[in-house]
Amino acid sequence: MLNKSTVKKNEILSLLIAFSTLFIFSCEKENFVTDSSAQLSFSTDTVLFDTVFTEVGSVTKQFTVKNPHDKKIEISDVRLAGGKSSNYRLNINGVQSNKMTDVELAGNDSMYIFVEVTVDPTNQNNPMVIKDSVVFETNSNIQDVKLVSWGQDVHRINGEVIGTDTWKADKPYLIYNSALVDTGATLTIEPGANIHFHRNSRFYVKGTVIADGTQENPIVFQGDRLGSDYEDVPGQWDGIYLLPKSKDNVMDYVEIKNAIIGLQVDTLGNTSAPTLSISNSKIKHMTYAGIYARGTNIKAYNCVIGDCGNYALALTLGGNYEFYHTTIGNYWYGSTRTTPSVVLNNYYTDSLGNIITRRLEKAVFGNCIIYGNKGNEIGFDEEPDENEAFNYTFDHSLLKMNPETDTNNSHYNNIILNKDPRFVSTNEHDLRLDTLSPAIDTGSSIYGQDYPFDIEGNSRISDEGPDLGAYERTPGDDNQ
Repeated sequence: MLNKSTVKKNEILSLLIAFSTLFIFSCEKENFVTDSSAQLSFSTDTVLFDTVFTEVGSVTKQFTVKNPHDKKIEISDVRLAGGKSSNYRLNINGVQSNKMTDVELAGNDSMYIFVEVTVDPTNQNNPMVIKDSVVFETNSNIQDVKLVSWGQDVHRINGEVIGTDTWKADKPYLIYNSALVDTGATLTIEPGANIHFHRNSRFYVKGTVIADGTQENPIVFQGDRLGSDYEDVPGQWDGIYLLPKSKDNVMDYVEIKNAIIGLQVDTLGNTSAPTLSISNSKIKHMTYAGIYARGTNIKAYNCVIGDCGNYALALTLGGNYEFYHTTIGNYWYGSTRTTPSVVLNNYYTDSLGNIITRRLEKAVFGNCIIYGNKGNEIGFDEEPDENEAFNYTFDHSLLKMNPETDTNNSHYNNIILNKDPRFVSTNEHDLRLDTLSPAIDTGSSIYGQDYPFDIEGNSRISDEGPDLGAYERTPGDDNQ
């Protein structure tokens, strides 16, 4: 039986515990912002995504949520407004979840919200807008951050062999792994078509590709990451491979970008006709090479090649090459480039270690610019062989080259050596000529007559002489 003294002590102890609990609870409440008018702040009010293809996740975007108050705040609910049916996915402060409750945020502290989006197939040719929002509830106060994406359906190709066919410009083509144009088949690509490649994907051609774009509607080959952060990033896909039996390929007003090798053009036994005729085209942002030719036949004019990690043009194993009014401006900033932009080679080493030479029938550069951010942008890798030709000519061209690299002046005619061509902006990859360029009006009129219009449709024969390279300088080219 408890005595009165014990009962009294228990009552006092109970009161102390209750008081302590109330005190602690009150203190905790005092350390939190409880005013319903108190708001969070956000780094943006809308997260915008560029076009996202069906079934392909977008690049991850992020925004920050900040508690601008001195005391802690409790976010009672963070969620996607669209719930389970949303195309979006969240990572809330490091936790993969589309909903989280009772999130404490210390005074003047921030947390990250990461957002991804996947677009389901829609069978719509035109882009559609996909909207949602991230909702925050704090002290019964509702705030949100808008999510906006543009999604588009695609022609999806996964490791397919393609016979004679026409690719239309109605909606993009998305290639997974590979696509192969079969031997004897011709793939025609319409003006304005966009061909996108998932990571590590390639485009093989055993037959023939006719990619005949226009100035207003070029044909574009690029990766499938369309966010602005990926616009100039090389190495997003493998490249276009014209295999040994491929022939009569034509590319006009084509853009190839963001690959490892833009075009690899392989050996063809009969080089009487070009394996590839390419004109009015741009090749840029390549990890390794813009064009990697292997004993083949290429004819090019009005082409622009730049931002390549090793070579803009690697003309190897001999062959037959003609480049007219071509601009090579290779300003590579991704790493240290140790190779020249253009290299000529006439041999290879077989599996037994034997050196096999091949004829370089012709490599002609007329009214061209070859420049970049290395001290020497032209290299020769010749294995001397009295039975095999090594023929090349640089005519009416601006070159960046160490004179000691080649002392045989018979290969050079009317050359401008080591003068800055004064491109409008190498940082922005704008290789048009500014008003003080030494390349203005210094080209051969013969090549000017052969190719009277530049890559933008400007006349080369309406002033004192054709400019070197793919661009004819016109007033206002650099917006000055």
